Amino acid sequence: MNSDVVLSCENLTKEYTSGLVRTKTVLAAKDASFDIKRGEIVALAGESGSGKSTIARMILRLIEPTSGEITLNRKNINEYSIREYYRKVQAVFQDPYSAFNPFYKVDHVIDRSWGLRKDNLDDDERKDTIESTFNSIGINPSEVLGRYPHELSGGQMQRLLIGRSLLIGSQLLIADEPTSMIDASTRAGVLNLLLSLKKEKGLSVLFITHDIGQAQYLSDRVMIMKEGEIVEQGSVDDVFCRPKHPYTKELLGAVPSLYEKWDEVD
Repeated sequence: MNSDVVLSCENLTKEYTSGLVRTKTVLAAKDASFDIKRGEIVALAGESGSGKSTIARMILRLIEPTSGEITLNRKNINEYSIREYYRKVQAVFQDPYSAFNPFYKVDHVIDRSWGLRKDNLDDDERKDTIESTFNSIGINPSEVLGRYPHELSGGQMQRLLIGRSLLIGSQLLIADEPTSMIDASTRAGVLNLLLSLKKEKGLSVLFITHDIGQAQYLSDRVMIMKEGEIVEQGSVDDVFCRPKHPYTKELLGAVPSLYEKWDEVD
């Protein structure tokens, strides 16, 4: 395995069954295999219900795969303690407000992140670390700390969660539709922040989206998922300019600018 590979998924499958007498099996994910390298952004794209979030939940150890293996730094993820694993892997979800208790100020979530770090920082060191980290993600600490979640915008909340993952020192960020519930005017800022963190800090990102335009703009590689299967994957240019699978072509057909580019080289 390439030493630059941070995360590797091999033949990930997740089955759900329903019914007591006549059981029905639904494959939420089927034989999904892919790698994410250090400092790489990989998009997992597809329509709602295609199984993208199921992949994310398995990587985050929120649900167990029916079969297959996930390794982080060439080590099965179940060999890590929960604390150690979440020190390395963090997530940003579709609704940033769901990650915060509305009865606590946002400082509460930031304060709890120190428990995942290996080092012991005193109060002054913590303050300096917060200030430098928040400045690197375009947030003035004085404008967000000491406030309740409802007092902040969705864009500020997503940046806070990204900042929290940096405070912990995570290697991999699972970004599950991170811009779908924030204003269009702030989406570009979040995307550009992820690009900056990839370049400057070597952060690896699994970017889950149904927005083909965002996947093209942000990613180094892209995977197309349909009905639980990854039907096509490759570089952004290969997948979006030279699509092979009919479903990929169907998705691109709904995006005029990309469709025209594909049509020219077909």
